[in-house]
This record gives sequence, structure tokens and C-alpha cells, in this order.
Amino acid sequence: MRTRIHGVRVFDGERGTGVQDVFLEDDLVAAVCAPGTAGAADVEVDGRGRTLLPGLIDAHTHVFDGSLAEALRHGVTTEIDMFCLPRPLARHRRLAAERDDVADLRSAGLLATAPGGHPTQLLAALTGTLLDPEDVTGLDFVTDPERAPDFVKARLAEGSDFLKLVIDDGTMHGTGLPVMTPAVAGALTAAAHAAGLPVVAHAVTAADVVTALDAGVDGLAHVWADLDPQDPASGRLARRVRDQGVFVVSTLAYFEAVDAQGSGAPACVPPGRYPAAVGALRALRGAGVPLLAGTDATPFTPAHGSGLHRELELLTRDGGLRPAEALTAATTLPARHSGLTDRGRIAPGLRADLLLVEGDPTREVSALGAIVDVWRRGRRQAR
Repeated sequence: MRTRIHGVRVFDGERGTGVQDVFLEDDLVAAVCAPGTAGAADVEVDGRGRTLLPGLIDAHTHVFDGSLAEALRHGVTTEIDMFCLPRPLARHRRLAAERDDVADLRSAGLLATAPGGHPTQLLAALTGTLLDPEDVTGLDFVTDPERAPDFVKARLAEGSDFLKLVIDDGTMHGTGLPVMTPAVAGALTAAAHAAGLPVVAHAVTAADVVTALDAGVDGLAHVWADLDPQDPASGRLARRVRDQGVFVVSTLAYFEAVDAQGSGAPACVPPGRYPAAVGALRALRGAGVPLLAGTDATPFTPAHGSGLHRELELLTRDGGLRPAEALTAATTLPARHSGLTDRGRIAPGLRADLLLVEGDPTREVSALGAIVDVWRRGRRQAR
């Protein structure tokens, strides 16, 4: 099957490349060329007045039943799941592998935390509703650095794509929580790297971010949210993140949702942290840190799919990113930092994970809401 999207404005994941024809063959992009120069096709799609961009990638989600279908309806063709229990994860992986009407999935699988540490207090609130009690049995913890290689080996056996560490002492919750020691964090990171797994850390305070950086992690799952936006310490920390080559996932939509809901849903931060999160993000952008758009989507809020649209609006409205910069944060950058070399850009030979919208989101990201078509692995989705 050969499809031509003709006369369409193209954003290739990094920049606008003008009005072009884009040809798809089966599950790949076959050609990107000047209009009318590459012949006919079996299916013609009118791209005039519209923009074609890579399928969006949400760099921080938590997948439950129905999440991947909801994500794809909003043009999110890949979700990076930051924690999923082994039994439901196996079900979600099968779904993503076998069907093209749901988003693709990469996952950390079971995260590493201290016994009784975050997010075990949240799992208790979900058990019996969104989680089957059998799903939360057999949680694995690491208290001894010598056991780190065994923990990583078990994650590899489950098919984890990266390792997720939780470094959270409970300060943001107004209470004390058992927290992973620096020695354990360092041992887990070293074991993961030896096994070829990247490491991402949950850390929402500046002090916990320092512990994560000392351990040698590759990415941070959130911005920190405990420093005043004018505190010079935020800029110093951002520069250290940059100097260590660490990427950061934004999750502004999550902080906004917590502020709006108060304590109405399980959360890892208290209300009132959004301004601090924005300040941290601006410091990170100013330092030149790679920023990946992610939402921390759950069955609560932010929602899968639409939450990423909101994230991009917040990144441009409050975070200071240009629209094209925000789009790159939701396409090319998460693909690059997740090792997804087959997607995140529009170029011949890459996966035909694509989003077609009315208008021009490189001028105003809200245009992403005017979806015309979505393709996943070259399959055009019913609208």
C-alpha cells in the first residue's frame, strides 16, 4: 500500500521543511519530496493547509487498561512508562505489539525503591480498584548494594527497557519516607549500565536530585519543585545537570493538575508546587539541558494523550519554549534519549508514526488539538 500526503506543511521533528509530498509504503516513510515529483499512490490524503509531524512521544506515563488506546486517539504514538507492575505490563506489551490501534510502549517495568518508600503508599490506594491485589504481590526491593546486580538481572528478564530509581525522602509529602541510600542508588546505576540499561530517577527535591546525579543517572523523571524560582541554587543545579549530560522530563501538566485537585488523587507532591516547577524548568532550559515533554499521565489526571497537548501548551506559555522547541521535546528528543532510532522524525526509512493536524503547531501548539489523521506503523486510524 502506497499513500501520498500531498501539499502538506512538514515539521520533521526538529524544524519546518516547507510544503512537501510525503509517501508512505506499508509501515515506513518512503519519500519526502517536492509536491508532484514522485508519482502517484494507492491512497491520496489532502495535506493542504495542514501540518504533518512525527507521532508524539510522552516521555513519562503510567499505563493502565485503556491508556494506550486513549493516547493514540490524541496523536501520541509511543508512551514511555515509568513504572508498571509485572503482570499488567505483560498484558500491555502484548497489546502494543499485536495491534496498531493503540500507542506503542516502552517501560521501566518494576521500579527500584526502598521498602515502604515511594510509591508504595500510593499502590495501597489503588489496590482493589485500578489494581488487582495479586498485581501488587511480590514487590522487589534493594537494601544492600551487593544485591543490585540481581535486581537488574530480574528487570532484564521482565523485558525492562530502562531502570527507574526512586529517590524520595518524603519531604514533599510533609512526612518521612524510607529512602534509597546513596550507596544503593550508585550500585543500581552501575549494575544497570553494565547490563546496557539507561537509568532514570524520580527525584522531586533539589537534595534528592543531587543524590541521583551523584549516582550517575542518565535522566530525571521530573523537574525539582522545592526551590524558589529566584533561588540561585536552581541555576547551579541546572548547570550540573547539563555538565553531566543528563536529560530531564518536564511534567508541568502533572504539577498543574496536583495544584488544581489538591489531594483528590494519589500524588507524589503537595499542591502549590507549580511555580517552583516552572522555575526549575526555566533554569534547565537556560542551562541548555535536554528537555523531554512528559506528563506523568495516569487514569486520574493528567490524562493520557490530551495531557501531552496540555504539557506542550504549558511549556510554551510558562516554560519559555518556542512552539517548534516544544514539538521537538515531544518527538525527536524523547526518541533519541530512549534509544528509539526508528521514530521521532519524518525521514525516509523511519516508521510511519505520524500526526496530521489542521493549521500550524509550529506557530501555536494548540493546533495539535485539530487532529485530521493519525498513522501508527503506517496504519491510518479511524477517526
